[in-house]
Amino acid sequence: MEIRQVTTGFAAAPQIGLADVEAAKAAGFAMILCNRPDGEDPGQPTAAAIAAEAKGAGIAFRHIPVASGMPAEAVAAMAEALAASEGPVLAYCRTGTRSTLLWALAEASRGGDPDTLTRAAAGAGYDVTPVRAAMDAIATR
Repeated sequence: MEIRQVTTGFAAAPQIGLADVEAAKAAGFAMILCNRPDGEDPGQPTAAAIAAEAKGAGIAFRHIPVASGMPAEAVAAMAEALAASEGPVLAYCRTGTRSTLLWALAEASRGGDPDTLTRAAAGAGYDVTPVRAAMDAIATR
């Protein structure tokens, strides 16, 4: 499993498998967030299958699927999930980018500084330029 640590409390990864849930627990993650719609790629594990594995491992799980764009409802759900987590969060999608973009928007909505968020994402190899204007707009509200 390829995990990119964005901050001490948030990491992103490409699609995880059932066996990766135990590794996530061993790495100290308290919550797993899936940002993929089921059936996006043939053979990907369903969110329900990962959720069941997470439950068995004692890890919280949230499914916030995003197919295209970054809907306000998904940003709000991500912000709520991040706030509710009792420890570090591992979010995954096809490549980790969608999860990081959603994280950046959610953190901006929670008062995070867009420049700091942009640097954190870049440090993990993610480019938040596609949502930077929205981060700035959300942060000024």
